[in-house]
Amino acid sequence: PPVSVMWPQSVGQVQELAALCHRCHVPMVPFGTGTGLEGGVNAVQGGVCFDLSRMDTIGELSLEDFSVTVEPGVTRKALNSHLRGTGLWVCGGTVGI
Repeated sequence: PPVSVMWPQSVGQVQELAALCHRCHVPMVPFGTGTGLEGGVNAVQGGVCFDLSRMDTIGELSLEDFSVTVEPGVTRKALNSHLRGTGLWVCGGTVGI
């Protein structure tokens, strides 16, 4: 398990924590929404887990090019709720019509 868990709420906080971990040679383990199947959130060397689930802002949506800017804590369900009424939806990380 990680030695510590942090819940940054902005890009600036992530940058500060990452710089501190880098200076102290401490491994960083990012955690977004917990949907990964690859085991990437395993803290095999300890370190600090950055739980990014509170960074859940949905930004700019462009219907013309099927793109949307999201923070790492945005879930598929939250994004689909945001897209409701546009004719778009998210299925497995891909935007569909």
